[in-house]
Amino acid sequence: MTIVEIIQIEYPASVFKVLIHLKMKIEQAHIEQVRTQFAELQSKEDLVNLLSDAKTMLYGEKCKPIQLKSLTYYANPVLCKKRYQTFTIKKKSGGERTINAPVKGLKSILRSLNFVLQCMYEAHEAATGFVLEKSIVDNAKKHVGHHYVLNMDLKDFFHTFDRNRVKMGFMSEPFNLKGEKEPLAFLLASLCTHPFEIDGEVKTVLPQGSPTSPTLTNILCKKLDRRLTGLAKRFGATYTRYADDITFSSPHNIYTDEEFNKELKRIIEEDQKLVINPKKTRLQKTGYRQEVTGLIVNDKVNIRRRYVKQIRIWLYYWEKYGYEKAEQIFKRDYIADKGHVKNVNAHLVNVLDGKLEFLKMVKGENGNTYPQLKKRFDKLVEKTNPLNQILNIWEQEGIEKAMNEYYKKDAQDSTGHTESNDISIGDLF
Repeated sequence: MTIVEIIQIEYPASVFKVLIHLKMKIEQAHIEQVRTQFAELQSKEDLVNLLSDAKTMLYGEKCKPIQLKSLTYYANPVLCKKRYQTFTIKKKSGGERTINAPVKGLKSILRSLNFVLQCMYEAHEAATGFVLEKSIVDNAKKHVGHHYVLNMDLKDFFHTFDRNRVKMGFMSEPFNLKGEKEPLAFLLASLCTHPFEIDGEVKTVLPQGSPTSPTLTNILCKKLDRRLTGLAKRFGATYTRYADDITFSSPHNIYTDEEFNKELKRIIEEDQKLVINPKKTRLQKTGYRQEVTGLIVNDKVNIRRRYVKQIRIWLYYWEKYGYEKAEQIFKRDYIADKGHVKNVNAHLVNVLDGKLEFLKMVKGENGNTYPQLKKRFDKLVEKTNPLNQILNIWEQEGIEKAMNEYYKKDAQDSTGHTESNDISIGDLF
């Protein structure tokens, strides 16, 4: 399964909204305020004030402040036994991916804490996953035009980081919660981890699905990124990491070199206590399609032809048969192709919107592909909008006909024969 597919599966919003979230900017004034407050932390009350201020920075003045009792309650898995809702998503390979989604109250706290972490810490330049103003495109760009591309995957990535390891991270720079502040490091580590049964043993680890888990892994992997970057430079290669997805690329085949492989394994498995997944390790040579985090990197960062072809097909169905018939065809094909991993209740207009925004991010706004497809999509959306349909009748046939059409549609909706128009008489004036 590619990173593109994982993003589309694990987030209910469109790909576009997810990517915008990851590429958002934090104001410098907020960074300075958070860093000042964090340096002055002495107690749980100070931490609550910091998290409440961070929540205000995120959502505005009207949001409710975080309460101390909520913080201590959610930080203790003994008191709050149902901190996470666990569900599985089928993988394309046939297995299952387990997602741990925090309950509403805990999620609010963790989102505020994640904002604090992003203000406090700058990830290593080789880390591109879940880093502000970076995306899978930035990750792929580093490997364009190289003769050899090596993709590796770290097994059970989030569950490799237990509570003690997270606590040690909070005790280190730039957090420095040590000495008398060590209880705060333990509190934060307890808030960000959860006990799960893994291979018959209960382990308190980072959940896959928590807002803070990706940021914390970037923090805890800085030494890994630094050492693998050094290894890459030593052998004339380029290294990047997108979460648990590691990529090396080079003009020469260094990947059969015993010294390189020995040092690579030593850094990842012996030094950093992570596990390489041999089933997801592959070397891609020039002359064949080379992919990095789901994007093609042979000559430039590009997207698979099938992706663009699918957009064109769905737009064609919409243009030829109208939206309702196109939606039926879309759902049939979508479920057959992706139903094992994706939301089968998805709607054609939403999926096309997300795919087009992703296409724009990869190929850019200029050129021929995105602008032409986007123009067709916008024209169809405008034509399908109930309000625009009635306004067109008004313009061509008069207000009386337009009002009759509106009431006709509204009556049909009340009997359940058509979807709601989502417009009112006031919208026409």
